[in-house]
Amino acid sequence: MTLKNEVKTGKIIIAEPFMLDPHFRRSVVLITEHREDGDVGFILNKMLDVRLNDVMSGFTDFNAPLFYGGPVATNSIQFIHNVGNLLESSMRISNGVYWGGNWDNLRFLVESKLIEPKNIRFFVGYSGWDEGQLMSEMSESAWIVGDMHANYLFNAQPHTLWRTVLQHKGDAFSIIADMPDDNNLN
Repeated sequence: MTLKNEVKTGKIIIAEPFMLDPHFRRSVVLITEHREDGDVGFILNKMLDVRLNDVMSGFTDFNAPLFYGGPVATNSIQFIHNVGNLLESSMRISNGVYWGGNWDNLRFLVESKLIEPKNIRFFVGYSGWDEGQLMSEMSESAWIVGDMHANYLFNAQPHTLWRTVLQHKGDAFSIIADMPDDNNLN
């Protein structure tokens, strides 16, 4: 039997409001891989001031923003999308949410206008935890586990996502969501 608050692939983890780590402060992370030897995820709400076509060739007419996925492998770009098996080699993460796929197929689908920026998010780097590391952080109450909804990724505003997700969790979390970012304002 699994617990409702168990970290697993397809769940999100939400940073508690007092987390000081600048990589994860007020972040919402989608867990794309949860295994005994570690976890992989992407921060969903940290948009960068650069576009995909600024850093990669082959996407010149594709005005998709880049997001900071986390502090690991920041020289890499990965993507999460909602087009499912239309994009070869994709891995289903949760309902309406898929990770990765074949880059050549992606370029073809973009050129054919079968994938638009609203269907995909590109991430510089990713979030990674070694074996037991995330569970240790969970035991220290650094994260709140939540259910992933495709709307969080493809329809919500990144700058309000942390607050939105907490409000969707209910009363006690709604109070946390309304806490000011600057703790000196409390």
